[in-house]
Amino acid sequence: MYKKKKRSWVKHLDFIILDLLAAELALFIGVMIRFNGSIIFLDKFEWFSGYQNLVKLLPFIDLAGVFFTETYKGILRRTKHEELISTIWHAAVNFLGVLLYMYMSKTSFMYSRTVLGVFAFGMILISYIFRVGWKRVIRRRKLKDVNKTAMIVVAESTNVEQCLREIALSPYPEYKVVGVSVVDKDMTGQEIQGIPVVASADTLFEYLRTSVVDEVFLDGNTRASEESLAARLVEQGLTVHMPLVKTSTLMPNRIMETYGEYIVLTTSMHIANNRQAFIKRAMDIVGALVGLAFTLIAFIIFAPIIKIQSKGPVFFTQTRIGKNGRKFKFYKFRTMYVDAEERKKELMEQNEINGNMFKMENDPRIIPIGHFMRKYSIDELPQFLNVLVGDMSLVGTRPPLEDEYENYALHHKARLSIKPGLTGMWQVSGRSDIKDFEQVVALDTQYISNWSLLLDIKILLKTVAVVFGGKGSK
Repeated sequence: MYKKKKRSWVKHLDFIILDLLAAELALFIGVMIRFNGSIIFLDKFEWFSGYQNLVKLLPFIDLAGVFFTETYKGILRRTKHEELISTIWHAAVNFLGVLLYMYMSKTSFMYSRTVLGVFAFGMILISYIFRVGWKRVIRRRKLKDVNKTAMIVVAESTNVEQCLREIALSPYPEYKVVGVSVVDKDMTGQEIQGIPVVASADTLFEYLRTSVVDEVFLDGNTRASEESLAARLVEQGLTVHMPLVKTSTLMPNRIMETYGEYIVLTTSMHIANNRQAFIKRAMDIVGALVGLAFTLIAFIIFAPIIKIQSKGPVFFTQTRIGKNGRKFKFYKFRTMYVDAEERKKELMEQNEINGNMFKMENDPRIIPIGHFMRKYSIDELPQFLNVLVGDMSLVGTRPPLEDEYENYALHHKARLSIKPGLTGMWQVSGRSDIKDFEQVVALDTQYISNWSLLLDIKILLKTVAVVFGGKGSK
């Protein structure tokens, strides 16, 4: 029987418990310092119940932080500096959770700043010591052969050295390669990469019958007889690993899936898990509802002005290109004269961007109030409706026009692999100063490849600063 490797947060349950203990210990030390160690008498005071409540709430705050962040991803491979940064981030999330609880319960006046300060600093220090110490224990255990499964690698002589470098010499494996079988020539008795050659094709099954072996790795080059060989090995009670594809030739984001009768390895620019996708959509819905309230206020203020300055509708509707080429109706407050699209052809020679976008300083098609609305991005507010219905997201890439999309080169389409957004990397990276469409594509693909919920939050915060600073669209 083969025990499947642990996945997701369960894999790091030990670190979660250690971080929780560190938070509780830091809070305890803070209270002890503030009250000179007289904690046994404090339960007589009504306000001390606040600290008791905090002790009870810390596990929930910590687990919420684990759910919304990924501070344990790749924890064993981190350097001490990287671990310190991750620990600070984890502690900051917990501390913000505590502050949010105080604000929501209106009990911040009950807590000592000394306690909170010691709690924040102590949480970082103690958690860091716990993490580094426990990682040393884990690494030492993994470097030992005790409780590791014994594995045999079956490969051809042309590929056996490469295979062993990638299988036997990988850091902190949960198995030990005890031998290798070279199937296209007899090399029994020799060593390859420090691993003994224990069998040939003719003696493999006899070796497996008389030796302690738990798992067999079949290198992909033996595929001609791989399936029948695997079936015979499984009949003997062995666990067999068969590589589907060498992942070093693919992008780093990959997951195993089942499509029909096929087991496939899926790779993409970025793969979001269900939790991340759920949170991003929830952020979109909440943000859209808040945004639509501001849209209503803006409509009451600016709709009459738009009507007075230019006859025509208050809203401007246009077909834009969304995720992977899907078309959708795009909404804005109208900031141009009604014949703007016809006049665009006359102004193409004054386009300030090299490539498949149009941008022009002092565009004559803009109505007087339009300059103000564009400067502070007020014209973009109706797009919160696009976000609410799911055509767009709060953060993404700006959707192109149909004629722009028709002129896209193949690599330009990468920027459409996610939902378009109200704001994005380009908008907060000095969009008015960017004159090359290739630079826009580079920023968009950088965002997609490095996407995270934290990055979205950073972009949203930067967008607020850009908008209120009057650095919006020209």
